[in-house]
Amino acid sequence: MLIAFALLFLMPAYMTAITALKAPSDINLATAWNPPKALNWASFSEAIAKLGPNALNSLILAVSATILSALLGSMNGYILSKWKFRGHDLVFTMMLFGMFIPYQIILIPLFQTLRRIHLYGGIPGLVLAHVVYGLPITTLIFRNFYTQIPDSLTESAQIDGAGFFRLYKTIIFPLSVPGFVVVFIWQFTQIWNEFLWGITLAKHSAQPITVGLAQLAGGQAVKWNLPMAGSIMAALPVLVVYILMGRHFIRGLLAGSVKG
Repeated sequence: MLIAFALLFLMPAYMTAITALKAPSDINLATAWNPPKALNWASFSEAIAKLGPNALNSLILAVSATILSALLGSMNGYILSKWKFRGHDLVFTMMLFGMFIPYQIILIPLFQTLRRIHLYGGIPGLVLAHVVYGLPITTLIFRNFYTQIPDSLTESAQIDGAGFFRLYKTIIFPLSVPGFVVVFIWQFTQIWNEFLWGITLAKHSAQPITVGLAQLAGGQAVKWNLPMAGSIMAALPVLVVYILMGRHFIRGLLAGSVKG
């Protein structure tokens, strides 16, 4: 059953790969599932030439927003789990409401806000939007993770004179690697694959690879090998992230699931 499901899910990947390697004249409905007669790499070089600037925009956007949202979420989780203040549960609950707000609803207010602060149309505006929208989930992940750290450990450091930032730097941050792995994979994937904000909040020169990929298929006659090659190009960074960090993902996700 697992093999059958694996083959089912790999069928689109197979179709994408063989179509990208075919010449435009060899692509038709009758032979769609047939492997290419000869490997045609021209579609990949053309996709790289057309999507290169968009891929660079996506890389800058995804890396910057992921790092910032992870650091801010870590600080929020640290405060809400170890430096509890009056009303901290209410603050945490109100912050979690942001997870249930579809970002399509706030598109117009977000557009107006970015124009008002002169960040509309560029990568900095997209970074700000993704960081703010990602704070609820990153805060939730880190707060649940930090609750597993014994309070006696932080209390001992406070007795030794460690303050807020020293406690975070010397104890909390070094123990946060599994949590950061989860947040990095989650945020990077969400930001890299995002399309709506990229096409509405960014000008042409700052648009991410998802928008550039959609534009490859524009026009009346579509060269299907080109958008398929672009799809492979767009999927590779996320695939590399999962390959390098995937084995830590489940471990980090389960780290804050059991208390005691």
